[in-house]
Amino acid sequence: MKYLRLLLALFLIPSLSIQGQENLVKITIQPYLQDAYPNSIKILWETNSGEESIVEWGLTRKLGKRTSGKSFDVNYSSARIHEVKLEGLNHYTAYYYRVLTKGVQSDIFEFKTPPLSTQAESFNIIAMSDMQKDHNNPDKFSEIVNQGILDYLQKEFPGKISNNLAMVLIPGDLVENGTNYSQWKNDFFNPAEKLFSTVPLYPVLGNHEKNSIYYFKYFSLPENGSPAYAEHWWHKDYGNTRIIGLNSNEGYSDSKHQYEWLQKLLDETAKNPEIDFVFAQLHHPHKSELWIPGESNFTGKVVQLLEDFTTKTGKPSIHFFGHTHGYSRGQSKDHKHLWINVASAGGAIDNWGEFEGKDYDEFTVTQDEYGFVMVEVDANKKDPKFTIKRISRGNEEQFKANEVSDQVVIYKNERKPNIPKPVSPADFIAVDLSEVLLKAGVFSSEFEGAFHAASHWQISKTKEFEKPIFDSWKQHENWYYKVNRQENDDLTDEHSNRLETNLTYYWRVRYRDQNLNWSDWSDVATFKTK
Repeated sequence: MKYLRLLLALFLIPSLSIQGQENLVKITIQPYLQDAYPNSIKILWETNSGEESIVEWGLTRKLGKRTSGKSFDVNYSSARIHEVKLEGLNHYTAYYYRVLTKGVQSDIFEFKTPPLSTQAESFNIIAMSDMQKDHNNPDKFSEIVNQGILDYLQKEFPGKISNNLAMVLIPGDLVENGTNYSQWKNDFFNPAEKLFSTVPLYPVLGNHEKNSIYYFKYFSLPENGSPAYAEHWWHKDYGNTRIIGLNSNEGYSDSKHQYEWLQKLLDETAKNPEIDFVFAQLHHPHKSELWIPGESNFTGKVVQLLEDFTTKTGKPSIHFFGHTHGYSRGQSKDHKHLWINVASAGGAIDNWGEFEGKDYDEFTVTQDEYGFVMVEVDANKKDPKFTIKRISRGNEEQFKANEVSDQVVIYKNERKPNIPKPVSPADFIAVDLSEVLLKAGVFSSEFEGAFHAASHWQISKTKEFEKPIFDSWKQHENWYYKVNRQENDDLTDEHSNRLETNLTYYWRVRYRDQNLNWSDWSDVATFKTK
């Protein structure tokens, strides 16, 4: 009998041990930051079980303060998402924190609250998208974050990440399938935990999220959009910049509520003297040089609203997007507005020639590559500006180790180049149709470093140019299909077409610098055709 009890004990001990291990609380998703204000921030994390939601925090690693929050189920299992809102914080101040659930605690992390809009503090933003898992390259998103973003920040901005990065913007396609619970943990949060634990992230829905309930459970975004569409569209201010998140997916892109909300928000922003810049993010492109089928008419309507806002107020704007897996940087012709595709941060690249594409006038650069975009906002009250840098990780053919492959600087203040001088044809000279070459003088500007980045030519049958019969806009570079189609064009002349014989024509030109500043139009020159 004695030996029988001993044998039973030997069999039972392992099973009891395993059962005990199964009941242990584990942090399955490390804490990440949401919805930061100068005096508050939200901290979320996930555990495999346990209701308790506590954040210990303070101005030093000794912490000293405790705040409780709420928890809720994720997928009808014992797993819980925890959310704690810290309030009463000091603006533009560094804090330490850790999370606790049922005796299990995280490491100690840091964050920094945003400044007040009146403080004129400069800051940086990372924008990236389409990190959904590519099964042929499953660790690419981890590489983008850890060898890309974190290494780049440490090299270019030594010190704590929370001091050098204000937020992360993600215009959609965070996971391959938003209805797959495990992908959120394994493919999105875990690879980026070192970044998200110290810098707030602000995503918008892409098509791969599939409008999943998991998206709305995992994120606690500003609820300042249309009341019936909480977290589908929203806005967030940081210093002198307003960030706008939009939903470009089917079923929401045609919503009059979203369009009217955006129009009203821009009208309010126009009257806000503290806001210098507006950055919008949404998933689908209006135009895509690598993948035409991915284009969206809704985004075109958004672009028009932003263009009109920028021209009316003098406040430059951007729309960040993804969907096409590559990088593109373009600009509106008549407005100080940038178009920037910030993909791909993990999704399989849309390689040149793989899909139907088109060389659009708006785009200066398109590259089939992995990478992310760095936005450096200089909040100088007298001359605010922002710098866009594409940080490239290359592609399967050519690896790049955080190479700055594209860059542009945009100033809020007007910095007009000098008015170009029309050279020929002029003074009603008679010109053969086959020899009509418009020629203007050299570019000049009173601002140091400005160079000739674009020219806009028009020919009209009347002096008013209400309906030009020739309208040509070209950039100093046009990278399409790995070739600069504008190479060796100095932008000071342009061949015309669509002219008739025995008529008098009027023409003019204006020059643009690399910072999207147009000169005034030149004097009007005239010529006759034979």
